[in-house]
Amino acid sequence: MNQHLSILGSTVLLSIILATPAWSVNPAGYGSAGGEFNIKISRVPANELAKAKSTNPPFEPTPEILAEGEKIFLGRGGCISCHGAEGKGDGAAAKNLPIQPRNFTNPKFNTYRTPGEMMWVLKNGSMGQTGRVPGTGMLPVVQPNGFISEEDGWKVLLYERSLGEQTK
Repeated sequence: MNQHLSILGSTVLLSIILATPAWSVNPAGYGSAGGEFNIKISRVPANELAKAKSTNPPFEPTPEILAEGEKIFLGRGGCISCHGAEGKGDGAAAKNLPIQPRNFTNPKFNTYRTPGEMMWVLKNGSMGQTGRVPGTGMLPVVQPNGFISEEDGWKVLLYERSLGEQTK
């Protein structure tokens, strides 16, 4: 049984490697410590970008919603593993990724990325879909049978956005 799982895992990994677009030169920050990828480049494919940018949360970031988002971020959402307890991209799993996970405490992030783009990433992951952005390891966590529901995804991303609005 374990041998079959090992072979299956190797096949899946090889399929991912072969399906990943090749870059002649890795983008700045790729594979280096502290190498958060350029926040100005959207992870949403061009043909879906307008729709993603125009998608808004179904509710406002009230203190109650932000508290719920924080609870999901730190718990069942699994966000803490890569993004860290404070949302700085320094979680325990971050060292295993080719790009440092997003630092949500960077106040500039909210000026470049919309909530709708963030939801797109929560639904689709960030595996290099645009051809301009290499895969980051961000999984699609908002799925019918995913880690969290779409409603919870909105709460989490509103909480994440609030981290860049706070002064620390």
